[in-house]
Amino acid sequence: MHLVRRLLALVAVAAAVVSPLRAEPSATVAPLLQPFVDRHELAGAVALVINPERVLDVECVGFADIAAQKPMTPDTLFWIASQTKAMTATAVLMLVDEGKIALDDAVEKYLPEFRGQLMVAGAEGGKPVLRAPSRPITIRDVLSHMSGLPFQSAIEKPTLDGLPLAAAVRSYAKTPLQWEPGTRYQYSNAGINTAARILEVVSGMPYERFLQRRLLGPLGMKDTTFWPTEKQARRIAKSYRPDASQTGLGEFPISQLIYPLSDRKHRYPMPAGGLFSTAADTAKFCQMLLNGGELNGRRYLSKAAFAELTKRQTPTSVNESYGFGLSVGTDNFGHGGAHATGMEIRPGDGYAVVWMVQHGGFPGDGGKAQGVFKQWAHDRFAPKK
Repeated sequence: MHLVRRLLALVAVAAAVVSPLRAEPSATVAPLLQPFVDRHELAGAVALVINPERVLDVECVGFADIAAQKPMTPDTLFWIASQTKAMTATAVLMLVDEGKIALDDAVEKYLPEFRGQLMVAGAEGGKPVLRAPSRPITIRDVLSHMSGLPFQSAIEKPTLDGLPLAAAVRSYAKTPLQWEPGTRYQYSNAGINTAARILEVVSGMPYERFLQRRLLGPLGMKDTTFWPTEKQARRIAKSYRPDASQTGLGEFPISQLIYPLSDRKHRYPMPAGGLFSTAADTAKFCQMLLNGGELNGRRYLSKAAFAELTKRQTPTSVNESYGFGLSVGTDNFGHGGAHATGMEIRPGDGYAVVWMVQHGGFPGDGGKAQGVFKQWAHDRFAPKK
């Protein structure tokens, strides 16, 4: 009997060794993502993971151009759209660090066209009733989507890049606020663009030049631009959405932008969503944030400004948790783009992820691919607890 018990104990130990409670995560993510491509639910993706010092992993699956069978590569370009907001907010906070503006300054202090801006207070006889808000909108309001400004103004159609920044912002000043500043969340390109216009006025430099000189250039983001050259444009991934059958993928253009994308005469930089970038370039920005506003010995934001950028700015009275140009979670912050790109920074876990795709929607389970990547990255790179 004693021998039997000993044999059973040895079997139990052996089983524990070959079947641990937590299996080791897959060494690479591509095999987990490839089935989405094979089922025509995902055209292709570039998935990258970075820690404070280096790139931990970068993998490509699928196609940048399905018809041409052109594979995704690490240098494929993507329209990152609203991920631009975080870069714009970072640039604005540089001026806060320099003492040139304050977050609770009224927008009208720098942009006089906002003086006397009215607010919709109801309706009467089918027409809006306007009155003055209880206070003017502030820089903090416009950076956190709490200003009461709409998503865009009526003249920003059919594309978002057809107006000079100054003209677009003047149209916001003439647009009544939708509600009292600071009381409700409304995702607003108009707000972020307004903050960028303040940057122009205060710095005396065009927004796009300031962004290039102070952020993109120093970080080494050589492929991040509002105007892809013809050579860069050949590297841009095609955009896809569900086809008529809703079971496959159909190609479509970026309807929010004017073509050709290299046209600097008719296209204008859009601070709320105009940048194109690569996974590697976006990762450099994420790495700077992962390091608390510093990278390679250069500090881009003070510790105080970084804290403002990445903490929740929206009040608890609203559901949305938003910082400045960044969505904020309990243990992470980041942002996505209109064509399903995404970045997530996880300081507590010591890594950040960049997800590059070009999709205006997914058939089947394609929308779950990013979650599969994020879970793999967490299993592979987060500290074991």
